[in-house]
Amino acid sequence: MADDAVSGTPNWSFETRQIHAGQEPDPTTGARALPIYQTTSYVFKDTEQAANLFALKEFGNIYTRIMNPTQDVVEQRIASLEGGVGALLVASGQAAETIAILNIAEAGDHIVASPSLYGGTFNLLKHTLPKFGIEVTFVEDSTDPQSWRAAVRPNTKLFYGETISNPKVEILDIEAVAAVAHEAGVPLIVDNTVATPYVLRPLEFGADIVVHSATKYLGGHGTTIAGVIVDGGTFDFAADPEKFPNFNTPEESYHGLVFARDLGVGSPLGANLAYILKARVQLLRDLGPAVAPFNAFLIAQGVETLSLRIDRHLENARAVAEFLQGHEQVESVRWASLPGDAFHELAQKYTPKGSGAVLAFEIVGGADAGRRFVEALQLHSHVANLGDVRSLVIHPASTTHSQGPDEDRLAAGVTPGLVRLAVGIEHIDDIVADLELGFVAAKGA
Repeated sequence: MADDAVSGTPNWSFETRQIHAGQEPDPTTGARALPIYQTTSYVFKDTEQAANLFALKEFGNIYTRIMNPTQDVVEQRIASLEGGVGALLVASGQAAETIAILNIAEAGDHIVASPSLYGGTFNLLKHTLPKFGIEVTFVEDSTDPQSWRAAVRPNTKLFYGETISNPKVEILDIEAVAAVAHEAGVPLIVDNTVATPYVLRPLEFGADIVVHSATKYLGGHGTTIAGVIVDGGTFDFAADPEKFPNFNTPEESYHGLVFARDLGVGSPLGANLAYILKARVQLLRDLGPAVAPFNAFLIAQGVETLSLRIDRHLENARAVAEFLQGHEQVESVRWASLPGDAFHELAQKYTPKGSGAVLAFEIVGGADAGRRFVEALQLHSHVANLGDVRSLVIHPASTTHSQGPDEDRLAAGVTPGLVRLAVGIEHIDDIVADLELGFVAAKGA
């Protein structure tokens, strides 16, 4: 049981809050299920209210590009599950991490990041952000706090990593990395997609901001593209105005409002909402990656069964990892909760339920064997996704991590013979039998 001041659901457990947080029956119709507010805009009470909404003197609905009542419920619910003060739901996970970063870093700034990242995130940091004048240093050893410390520069504005990396399946030592980030006076942003808040709540270990590809386990059914940013409300951007001028100088488009002063620590809002409100009213307003109301509804549907699905995902993932560990055609298995894994100790600390349902293995025979294995599977779907109720498979070296030089792939843990599995919730006997088909096909390589 846990108190949750954000959603007004004191003493409700995770399993209850995933169903109820942020929502009451519709006041007009009494609808119990979350309504889909499929509208572009909202009628103002009068000209004074309209002016106040646009000036941020009061909060409410203006235009669905910025916020929507269906979206609002999902944001409150996910913020509750992560233990944050607020959240922002956007059109994709890629949009979530981009806005999360650009909300802090601007041209001339610097970021320190783990190299163990999803391919799309690595491309954003390595290739796209530098075009906007933002430099990124990938630490040499993400497991070594000194490696993070050595990468810090005077213009460093944030640290970035994945709680469980995809597909390398490394566990980020959140407490250690957060300590170095805070020593440098910057926030730690983590991607918690693979773990989900049911397995791991990074804010409790010192992370400041959490992002998710809600497309994955939060939605859970392979139907919806969305992303979410959760603000822990713990980082005070007013503490160093010179380092964070974008939070401490007047915003002309809001009549001189200063985000850190007027919406942050000590503000009348009662919580430090400077970061998450800035992301909404400035970046979402101007860049426009709004989530569709129907997609927000589908994410809510997924969140309602999150704990039930993840329990089954983890049960199956453990069985698959143990099966692979003993297979003659497997050189190595990456699932941190396996005894003997290099990250087992961190997995026991941060993910005692299990280190997610994404695992990878090195198949005997290299790239050719990996391709044959993938093509032979019948139950597993060969797709560029994870977090579905269905079991999924992919060969990262030729797909998700194929863009860029070999050294970047290897830094992310993507070797030619690596196969990534996202273990679904089907019966375990059927999953294992299907994997055996893959191994039969791969043997010839």
